[in-house]
Amino acid sequence: MTIPTPVKRIAFYALVLVILVQALFPFYYAILTSLENGQALFEVNYLPKAVTFDNYQHMLTDGVFGHQIFNSIFVATVVVIFSLSLGVTAAFALSRIRFRGRGLLLFTILSVSMFPQIAVLSGLFELIRNFGLFNSLWSLVFSYMIFTLPFTVWVLTTFMRDMPIEIEEAAIMDGASSFTIIRRIFLPLIWPAMVTTGLLAFIHAWNEFLFALTFLSTDSQRTVPVAIAMISGLSEFEVPWGNIMAASVIVTVPLIALVLVFQRKIVSGLTAGAVKG
Repeated sequence: MTIPTPVKRIAFYALVLVILVQALFPFYYAILTSLENGQALFEVNYLPKAVTFDNYQHMLTDGVFGHQIFNSIFVATVVVIFSLSLGVTAAFALSRIRFRGRGLLLFTILSVSMFPQIAVLSGLFELIRNFGLFNSLWSLVFSYMIFTLPFTVWVLTTFMRDMPIEIEEAAIMDGASSFTIIRRIFLPLIWPAMVTTGLLAFIHAWNEFLFALTFLSTDSQRTVPVAIAMISGLSEFEVPWGNIMAASVIVTVPLIALVLVFQRKIVSGLTAGAVKG
């Protein structure tokens, strides 16, 4: 039995519509809820009746939410800088220098990134307390590096390993040092991969919840995922959905902006990784 072409086309567009609704409706309803106030929050509607920005104004001007956004920006940015700086040099050594146990070391690096966060929480808590980093943003930087650095090293090693060795040999013949080779040759070539891994590390640090909840204890030090979870109403029976949705929209905007700015580099990095990996 042959299905007519118009039926196939209708089924295709119906499937696309279902996927779009499933993917976008939660975000649309979050934005819609953030623009409502009062009794409108508890009514089911799919179009705004009375748009208000009171929830955004309340989150940005009252309390310490603005300061908590800067906490998240600081932690995520430092994690990306450290991950890429250490990841590039480690990837260069693992991809270009032959030594015994290199394969085992790469396998260990990949294995570490696969552990669930809860498995290392107790041991990590002891380390952070002994280092005097409890309730400090540096505790999050230290803990996030456990997962972002192995991933970065693994991806960049894959890219560097597949680059022609002749480029490096020509630079050595011209008297270039290892640092010069990394800075002048490898960095421009692996730039798409660095953008991709850096953005993934930023998103991981930006959205992480468990470590931030465990290692930080005061409102002024908390990052945005925990801050949103801690938003409460005037009484135990009130859930301030408008404020919660407004805060969620605010913290999503930087991630969307980063993806839009670096979208070409991200696609290049993912495509190159698929070919070379």
